[in-house]
Amino acid sequence: MVHEDEPVLLGRAGRTARITLNRPRALNALTHPMVLRISEALARWEDDESVTAVIISGAGERGLCAGGDIRAIHEDARTGGAASPAFWRDEYRLNARIARFPKPYVALMDGIVMGGGVGVSAHGTVRIVTERSAVAMPETGIGLVPDVGGTYLLSRAPGELGTHLALTGRAVGAADALLCGLADHFVPSERLDAVRTALAGPDVREAAHVTETVRGYGTAAPEGQLAADREWIDPCYAAGTVEEIVERLLATGLPAAKEAAETILTRSPTALKATLEALRRARPLPTLEEALDQEYRASCAALATPDLLEGIRAQVIDKDRRPRWSPKELAQVTEADVARFFAPPPGGDLGLAAGV
Repeated sequence: MVHEDEPVLLGRAGRTARITLNRPRALNALTHPMVLRISEALARWEDDESVTAVIISGAGERGLCAGGDIRAIHEDARTGGAASPAFWRDEYRLNARIARFPKPYVALMDGIVMGGGVGVSAHGTVRIVTERSAVAMPETGIGLVPDVGGTYLLSRAPGELGTHLALTGRAVGAADALLCGLADHFVPSERLDAVRTALAGPDVREAAHVTETVRGYGTAAPEGQLAADREWIDPCYAAGTVEEIVERLLATGLPAAKEAAETILTRSPTALKATLEALRRARPLPTLEEALDQEYRASCAALATPDLLEGIRAQVIDKDRRPRWSPKELAQVTEADVARFFAPPPGGDLGLAAGV
C-alpha cells in the first residue's frame, strides 16, 4: 500500500518505474531515509526484467529537489557531526549508482534543481529541463564545496563556465544548463505528462527508444546568457587564485562581471578557495567515483569549519543573509586551510573509486 505522505513515492506505469520525491513543502529536500529508499529501489529495478526505464520527478510545482536537508546537517554539525558523513556516504554512492545504472534513467529537472537535486538528476541517461528550470550548485554560500559529483560535472563544462557557476553558486536556466552539460533536452513543462505517458508505452524498450521518444516532445530552449558571457568568463576565471579571479572580473568594467565579483565576495572565503582547488583537481580525474571520493573528503572537512554552521544559519535558520565568515577575507585563508579539504577524514575515505 502506498502512503501519499511518504517522502519518496515509488510506482510503475507500463514497464517504466517511477520515483517521486514527495516533500513539496521542503522543496523535496533529500533526507538520509529518502536516499536509502531510492538506492534500494534502483538495486531492485536493475535486475527486474519487467522494468525498462526509470523516471525521477518532484512533487508539487516548485521543483525537482532543492538539495540535501541542510537543516539536519546544521543540527548534526552543532551536536558533533556524526550523522552527516553517513548521509554523504550513502548519497554519493547513490549518485554513482545513477551514473552507472544499466537502464535509461530519465530525470525531469523541472523547476528548482540544486545541490543534491543535481546529484539525483544530472548523472542520469536522459536529463530534461523546462522553461521553469533553475539549476545550481550553491554550496559556497553555506561554507561547502560543490558535491554530489558537482565538481566532476562543472569541471567539464565548456571553458571556465563551471568555475563561474561553482564560485558564484548562480542558478541557470534551460539553455545554459544544456550548454554546460547538465542536461540533454528542453521540453516545455506542459508536455511533461505526455512524456511520462509515452515512456510507459510498449514500444519503449531500450535507451535509444527513450531518447527518441523524449526528443519528439522537445523544442529549442529559450536563449540563455552564458554563451555570450564566455568572452569575459573564460579569461577571468582562468586565473590561478580566487583573488586574481575577482581582480580580473572587476577590471573588465562590465556590469555582469562586476556583479559576479560582488557575489563571490559574499561567499565563504574558505569554501571558495577549496572549491577552486577541487575543480582544478577534478578536471583530470577519469571517473565520477574519483571525484565523489574527493568531494567526500571536502564535505567532511567542512563539518569541522565554523563557516558551515554560520552559512546555514544565515541562509536557512535565521535567514538574515549576513554570514560572519571565519576567516572573513580571502587573503586570510592559508594553504593549510585548503589542504585540510583534501586530507582523509577521521572516519576513513569513501572509497568509491576502488570499487570501479
